[in-house]
Amino acid sequence: MSIEVQNITKTFGTFTALRDVSFQVPTGELVALLGPSGSGKTTLLRIIAGLEVADQGAVLFHGEDATDRSVRNRQIGFVFQHYALFRHMTVFENIAFGLRVRPRTLRPSARDIRTRVSALLQLVQLDWLADRYPAQLSGGQRQRVGLMRALMLDPEALLMDEPLGALDPIIRSRLQAELKQIFQRLRKTVLLVTHDMAESAFLGDEIVLMRDGRIVQRGGLEDLLDRPAEPFVTEFLRAQRPLGGIAGSSPS
Repeated sequence: MSIEVQNITKTFGTFTALRDVSFQVPTGELVALLGPSGSGKTTLLRIIAGLEVADQGAVLFHGEDATDRSVRNRQIGFVFQHYALFRHMTVFENIAFGLRVRPRTLRPSARDIRTRVSALLQLVQLDWLADRYPAQLSGGQRQRVGLMRALMLDPEALLMDEPLGALDPIIRSRLQAELKQIFQRLRKTVLLVTHDMAESAFLGDEIVLMRDGRIVQRGGLEDLLDRPAEPFVTEFLRAQRPLGGIAGSSPS
């Protein structure tokens, strides 16, 4: 499923969070929304998910206007930075939750739910932790459980808000490599919010660089480095390079 936003504008009181933003995420691709804090990335993600309402503009899924659809009817998975796992539920129960609360007519059998949860846990090599609780997991393990919970409902697209931002650099690099393999297998449409250049270059098919609620430039990392649209692009990427290592390289 493709995602398209057309002329999105959003204000909070006197503050303009988004200014006439338009771009498209093609079906099966991962696009990284890159930019400093306060650039409008998360607000845009929440509007696409239906968690915020734009003042102007439209959201289209596969060419159809979805601006007024409810969150439930958007077929979008959302992965939060801080996992949002239920602390009183085991790993298995957290992942199964979305299917178990469906109306009875739409709910798979208990056997089908168990099969699907087990398959997802094996995909991220966490099947041995099915009976653990979130407090017993590492940060990287909790993040993988959060991702599997979003994928359990088989969304047509996945929105991820700084999903690795709370992890230490070593775990973050390892999980980036795991996420890339998972996305290559599933070929889901993914929109990833990040402030890390190396992460956006490693995971994304395309980078959309934002600043002050607008899109400054989009393209591959080489395009941004070699043909910056304005001085901010060079300044932002140059400041990032010492943190991310060699631009575009695979994390080790």
